[in-house]
Amino acid sequence: MAMGLKMSLKLSQQLRMTPQLQQAIKLLQMSRMELETAVRKELIENPVLEEVQDGINDDPALNNNQTKDDVQSADAKSADSQDPTKQDEFDWESYMENQYKPPQIQGGGSDEIINYENILSTSTTLTDHLVWQVGMAGFNEEEETHARIIVEYIDDDGYLKTPISEIAADEDISETDLEEILPFIQEFDPAGVGARNLKECLLIQAKHLQEDTKDLVRIIEEHLEALQRKNFSHIAKEMNMDLDYIIDICQIIFNMDPKPGRIYTSHDTHYISPDVYVYKVGDEYVVSLNEDGLPRLKVSNLYKNLLKTKEDNQDKKAQDYIQDKLRSAVWLIKSIHQRQRTIYKVTESIVKHQQDFFDKGPGFIKPMILKDIANDIGMHESTVSRVTTSKYVHTPQGIFELKYFFNSGINKTDGDSVASETVKLKIKALVEAEDPKKPLSDQKIVDALKKDGIKIARRTVAKYRDVLKILPSSKRKKFY
Repeated sequence: MAMGLKMSLKLSQQLRMTPQLQQAIKLLQMSRMELETAVRKELIENPVLEEVQDGINDDPALNNNQTKDDVQSADAKSADSQDPTKQDEFDWESYMENQYKPPQIQGGGSDEIINYENILSTSTTLTDHLVWQVGMAGFNEEEETHARIIVEYIDDDGYLKTPISEIAADEDISETDLEEILPFIQEFDPAGVGARNLKECLLIQAKHLQEDTKDLVRIIEEHLEALQRKNFSHIAKEMNMDLDYIIDICQIIFNMDPKPGRIYTSHDTHYISPDVYVYKVGDEYVVSLNEDGLPRLKVSNLYKNLLKTKEDNQDKKAQDYIQDKLRSAVWLIKSIHQRQRTIYKVTESIVKHQQDFFDKGPGFIKPMILKDIANDIGMHESTVSRVTTSKYVHTPQGIFELKYFFNSGINKTDGDSVASETVKLKIKALVEAEDPKKPLSDQKIVDALKKDGIKIARRTVAKYRDVLKILPSSKRKKFY
């Protein structure tokens, strides 16, 4: 067998994601809060970057309104940024001229834009409330320590789902000590807190009732499954009692709170700061990016001048360091502008495709997929998907996530199609209008939608009902 060396030439193409491209993609899919945090961090770490302070008139375009021509001009100039031979250069004047600014709405004023970031909401958490009660319960030092440990393991719903044995092992204390202190915790407000399961939660709440609860307790202990199904006749038969009496007792149980801790979480307000605004000016809709709160970046003149000076005695390592930081700063600024420009173009295209929604409301939203917008603005579907994630738009119809406008179509009997979101709204309206004693089954909802010309399967109705958090008809039925 002969062995030898041979040389061959092979030509191939490879797609490599540069760090700059990775940064641009990462910024594109960030939420507004994440972007602001990332920019603030970069301002601290990169000495070349500076924030343009309000009141400093170094931006010649501060008073210029954003127009569609600005966006097209910015797109044309961004082509140069793709040229690797020009990565070390940056058109500073062009950068400042293409800043996106919210347009001034005639007859409106700044009061029309709500600054959601300036609204603060503070509330007492369930843990805070329980810890306060521990301090007021008259425990000795050791008991208070054990009580605080149990409180820390109670979840937001008010349940102690971690077994006592596991808590004792984790905290290296006696299981007996925890078992002895738990009943005292279960006497705390809200009633039912500290329970280890639903049955125990309801039994604890039953103890707080100022009336005879013998039959009520028996239903909870022996017929909880039938109670969940609202099978009152079965419970009455098993307990040999009158049906109306059983229904009255079960109504008391239904008025109990299966998640006692949610009273301290359900009122938490989550404020959303929109990434973009859509205003109606005359007969047209105007898109305006929300730049409020986002630092406006520029490169420090000091470091730019240092790079322009070509003195022989200048430190080579310092020069390289400044050059590296400058390149990083330029790419960050470009990436942020690319992100903002993409959000603008996507929103503008959404407004064009969903004109009926903006004019008439959510009931008139049309079927639309990512490809529709991608083809319209000349971008890839994955880019549209990234830019619509965790981004919100403030519209005359309310605040919506950009992803809200993308939904599949449901065929109608006339050959047309209707958006799945519209079908969900119709299902919700049907359930809200139903007779509580004779709730609509999924099949009856199918039949009702068919009268409106909407062809939909029963399993699809069940799926949409779950999304809307609507219970099945058997659990919506009321006997009183």
